[in-house]
Amino acid sequence: MDDHAVIAEGVEKRYGDKKALAGFDLAVRTGTVHGLLGPNGAGKTTAVRVLATLLRFDGGRAEVAGVDVARDPRRVRRRIGLTGQYAAVDEVLTGRQNLEMFGRLFHLGGRRAALRAGELLEQFDLVQAGDKGVGTYSGGMRRRLDLAASMILAPRVLFLDEPTTGLDPRSRGEVWEAVRRLVAGGTTVLLTTQYLEEADRLASRITVIDHGRAIADDTPDGLKNRVGGDRIEVVVRDAADIPTVAKTVARVSDTEPVTDRPERRVHATVTDRVAALTEVARTLQDEGIGVEDIGLRRPSLDDVFLRLTGHGTDETTKETAA
Repeated sequence: MDDHAVIAEGVEKRYGDKKALAGFDLAVRTGTVHGLLGPNGAGKTTAVRVLATLLRFDGGRAEVAGVDVARDPRRVRRRIGLTGQYAAVDEVLTGRQNLEMFGRLFHLGGRRAALRAGELLEQFDLVQAGDKGVGTYSGGMRRRLDLAASMILAPRVLFLDEPTTGLDPRSRGEVWEAVRRLVAGGTTVLLTTQYLEEADRLASRITVIDHGRAIADDTPDGLKNRVGGDRIEVVVRDAADIPTVAKTVARVSDTEPVTDRPERRVHATVTDRVAALTEVARTLQDEGIGVEDIGLRRPSLDDVFLRLTGHGTDETTKETAA
């Protein structure tokens, strides 16, 4: 498995009687972003901490960047970078001073640390902000600086543990672009996240973890297809038209259409998405049926979790409670 930068086979981690990891398996191809998706408490962070040598595990085998994690953790640490859920930079210092400080902590020496800081500020598009206090940075800029700090030694493997939690959409996009540049430069990234959208945008493959086990491993599109693939959805103006719309949708769908009378909605999964949408739209127009909305929908994050784990995400729970 020389083409894999991270391998875990049957990894177990126990806290007393509780198993945080219960035979966890993972294979991350070199030079890719691999998403690790799961709800809080599923074992994502524990898996990362084990692979990053921050936790000793109780069983199984793990290898990172060609080095056995249990046998030679020091050598593993020289080949990896880690960015946690919250930025670990000093807000009093400037961006440049932060990077120089991290360089010195990694024993680069003053001159080499300064040179590396300049390289990273340019790589992460922070040159103009480099000599400003980090306290003035936006959330996205702080996370990019945090990423830069984790790249001081140009690691072969970078672990990103929920790097965009709490960021606004613009800041999240800035972090995504920074990650893409890292991978283009040859870094392998293991990304843990609760957001299917984030994994979809960045990862070439996703492992879904729940109760300490990998319960699915596929491409983003493959995961979506497991929960029904594309579906056509029609919202009519008059609920009395729902039976007619359901019959029309049934002619192009793979499953029996689902109707929601209070929402005046009909939807069903389809294979030939464009042909299905075209036929339904034309038929409804010919029959004079008023439509408020018609379109193709992909499964949502909650669709994936409901099918694979039997429950929604913690983010969904929080939104519902609010």
